[in-house]
Amino acid sequence: MNADPVWITEAQVTSLLTLAEAIPALESGLRLQAQGQAESMPKTMLQFGRNNLHALGARLGGYVGTKTWAHTEGGTCPLLLLWNAEDGQLAAVIEAFALGNLRTGGTTGLATGWLARPDAGVLAMAGTGKQALSQVAAVLAVRDIREVRVYSPTAARREDFAARIEAEFGARGVRARACATMAAACDGADIVTLATRAREPFLSAAMLGAGSHLNAIGAIAPDREEFQQDVFDRAAAVVVDDMSSARALSREFRTHYGQDWQGVQTLSERILRKERRPAGADITLFKAMGMGISDLALGTEILRRAREQGMGRSLPAPVKSKPRFFAAQPAAQAG
Repeated sequence: MNADPVWITEAQVTSLLTLAEAIPALESGLRLQAQGQAESMPKTMLQFGRNNLHALGARLGGYVGTKTWAHTEGGTCPLLLLWNAEDGQLAAVIEAFALGNLRTGGTTGLATGWLARPDAGVLAMAGTGKQALSQVAAVLAVRDIREVRVYSPTAARREDFAARIEAEFGARGVRARACATMAAACDGADIVTLATRAREPFLSAAMLGAGSHLNAIGAIAPDREEFQQDVFDRAAAVVVDDMSSARALSREFRTHYGQDWQGVQTLSERILRKERRPAGADITLFKAMGMGISDLALGTEILRRAREQGMGRSLPAPVKSKPRFFAAQPAAQAG
């Protein structure tokens, strides 16, 4: 008999799983996908004005699930719902803002671990928003980074974020400095991560040093674009987390590849084949769109840990109720 469903809060998520622990959980999920033991539901998105409604899902192990959220100018409140795959009964509702940071940052860390040079020591970070600190931490989890260069078109934001990085990671020997241009941030950088909501590309191939690795994670809707098309020409490996989402939603990739996507691999394929950075590669490129398997890989691990530790608020299992078809009619008056 299945356990009662539970509600797991943001605070419980962060107490149960660290970013460093999320990376191997994500790798395990992608390996299962490549082996045909897990599958993602195509990501769907509805744009309304400058806002987006998103939904994605997957099957993984004994669970199926979906995460949905509205990304609005006023904020967001994502939720991950897990059901038991055998009987379809609710297993958990997980508040998923922190989980999303762990998944997005962890996916960058996983890709960087497979594609960046082992001796990489300098990170260029474009973007200072909600995902930025997790993106920096994810790279620190897989490479011995000594310096982070921060770029934002707004001087105050890049200065403030550089200070935040040093406050958070300075004890690890990490130093950060703000850069007035993207070119300056990339000069000498071994790894470049883009996490912005840019609508026009601001990174060109000429800015990237030989031997560098690029993570592009910000442009996940057709109205966004972070890097110019000439980046593809230098890439020895072009890798995405989810092919269907990239084909449907990435303006950068759709412009370049059109109908022929033979030059693109998924990260799960490279993990299964144990293919790390190609020898002598000029640059490597990873594009993350977000995928249901990644959310479920973390959601199921969080649920497992919550069950072990007795965490999560128990919910009553939903009970079916016959729908009413018409409003009750008033009783006929005696005549």
